[in-house]
Amino acid sequence: MAQLLPYVPSFITVHLGPPAVPAENVTVTFQDYVKNVASSEVYPTWDEDALRANILAITSFALNRVYTEFYRVRGYPFDITSSTAYDQQFYQGRNYFSNISRLVDELFDDYIRRIGFIEPLAAKFCNGTTVTCEGLSQWGSQTLAAQGYAWLRILKYYYGQNIEIVPNAPKADAQESYPGVALRVGSRGRSVALIQTALNRISQNFPAIPKLTVDGIFGPGTDAAVRAFQQAFGLVNDGIVGRQTWYEMERVYAGVLRLSELRSQGLRYEDLGWEFPEPLRVGDRGDRVRQLQYMLAVVAQFVQEIPSLAVDGIFGQMTRDAVAAFQGYEGFAVTGEADDRTWDALYDLYSGIDDRVLQNRAAFPQLDSTATTVANARARLEALGYSGSNLQQALRAFQRANGFAVTGRLTDESARAITSSYQGLNYANATRMTQYPGTPLSVGSRDAR
Repeated sequence: MAQLLPYVPSFITVHLGPPAVPAENVTVTFQDYVKNVASSEVYPTWDEDALRANILAITSFALNRVYTEFYRVRGYPFDITSSTAYDQQFYQGRNYFSNISRLVDELFDDYIRRIGFIEPLAAKFCNGTTVTCEGLSQWGSQTLAAQGYAWLRILKYYYGQNIEIVPNAPKADAQESYPGVALRVGSRGRSVALIQTALNRISQNFPAIPKLTVDGIFGPGTDAAVRAFQQAFGLVNDGIVGRQTWYEMERVYAGVLRLSELRSQGLRYEDLGWEFPEPLRVGDRGDRVRQLQYMLAVVAQFVQEIPSLAVDGIFGQMTRDAVAAFQGYEGFAVTGEADDRTWDALYDLYSGIDDRVLQNRAAFPQLDSTATTVANARARLEALGYSGSNLQQALRAFQRANGFAVTGRLTDESARAITSSYQGLNYANATRMTQYPGTPLSVGSRDAR
């Protein structure tokens, strides 16, 4: 039930001690927080790739705490603590190392996530000497960097091959997920759809809670499910989702999905529901507009009557033109507004493309990690942005950028890395909303590196 898209908060509030111990709460800018923690956790003399890997881990962990409202749903008035037993080391008033400060200014709005998931990775770490854990070893990262590992390879070494970096996350002032008004029978909208989605997932662990249709309408079925939830968790059984019920529901939802754990089950866009009742028109903004634009952008690659558009969350003239073109294609009244009929038809067409094309292994073949042909290897390297007059030249560039020994030979290890990168590129760019670039891709297109 967190905000749909993660964001970098302008400020973060730190509790100077363990969560349940009385201590001062201090509010600092997010950049200063990351600089403070990085200067407290690692050594400025380490290789830059080790520093980059650690800074990204620090940033992602903090953003996960903010995104899941980890402490606030438990009634605490802060976002994170300074206790390494729970979070990350923060020393109020300390100085920052200049090279760490420079890197944080570059990286503070980038974070790690698992491919296909929404939430920032709860990128846990430990020093790797006196304390070991499942996650990044700080001293181990320096050892790997000294061996020639690039920062992304270090992160994948500890967190797995199925991670990606989300660059330039949006910045925003602190936002609480609670909509500000209690939800009850008769309420409609995105917030209702979120609680319906959360209750459906929670019901997998607590079967007494009935399943719901995610339609954004708070009717008798939603009322019954809310009351069942309230009864199960000792809340006032009134069927009203006020602040207390909302945050308890968010706490349980994050718990069953393990969103605050390194091995999260993951929150995906489709988990949040795609069908809402309110029409969209010029001037509207936000996550639902992004969903509409994303579906239109995908469909536009298959239906020539629909113009391409940017996925920016703003319903402007380009979005109106795309909606109108889709309505004309479907034979609907051309209004340029996305009403329920237009939304449902667009979703049906989009989901058909996703099922039949984007998830089709014949259309998006996977590599055999041990028997990759020269032609396939070169094609995939070119798709990743590594081109050259021959396979060896492209492979050398890939190895150099990803921290491998630069041999130009297609070993099993480098083949597996190419496979992982290529699959991640296809999966992220073709099937996930925030990864669609907003412009058509054709021969000669490539990612910026």
